[in-house]
Amino acid sequence: MIFRSACREALGAPALAMAATFMAFGAAVQAAGLGMGWGLAAGQLVYGMPGQMVLLAAVGAPGGALPAVLGAVAANARFLPMAVALGPWLGPHVRLRFLAMPFIAVTPWAMAMRRLPDLPPADRLAWFLGFALTSWTVAGLSTWLGHLVAPVLDGWILAALLFVNPLYFGTILAGDTRFAPARRAVLCGAVATPLVLLLPASWALLGAGLVGGTVAFLWGQAKERRP
Repeated sequence: MIFRSACREALGAPALAMAATFMAFGAAVQAAGLGMGWGLAAGQLVYGMPGQMVLLAAVGAPGGALPAVLGAVAANARFLPMAVALGPWLGPHVRLRFLAMPFIAVTPWAMAMRRLPDLPPADRLAWFLGFALTSWTVAGLSTWLGHLVAPVLDGWILAALLFVNPLYFGTILAGDTRFAPARRAVLCGAVATPLVLLLPASWALLGAGLVGGTVAFLWGQAKERRP
């Protein structure tokens, strides 16, 4: 019952956000001259848009596959702390928690951190698997659809679609009044965004994230020390 309920929940606004972003990726794969199989493999196995885009950009670049793989791994390294934060909420069976790890992505993680604390421990893993597997399936279908409709989509539409899911993720975190650190991180990240225009392209996103995250952390430390 809880599994089916999570599937239905994932098919609402979260599915629309995931679909928009993965459609844009599918279209970008087609524009790069790569086949549907390549796009589905990258989308379903890498399953993290920054890593997928790094991998796509590295196709055909000098150096072979190793730099592309290392770049994708570095871009998706954020999933490690996300998994560490989520793991304790996935129910009492420690070994079974590993079933959830391959399906951790931005939207399932954000929704899980919001929903799991209110569920009985025995139901949490089933809820996450229902939500995450549905999201993963939507991602694959949307990649396929984006590849098909790429010829009729303008470049600005694709760029806009890529940002739908990050914006939805930020909205989820900012709207959770129980988790003040996340709200501070979203706010500081938004304020630090203009640094992307000032830093070198290879460091722009990382640098802005580092500055915004550091300020959010120091802000939280100051609030904790305040009597």
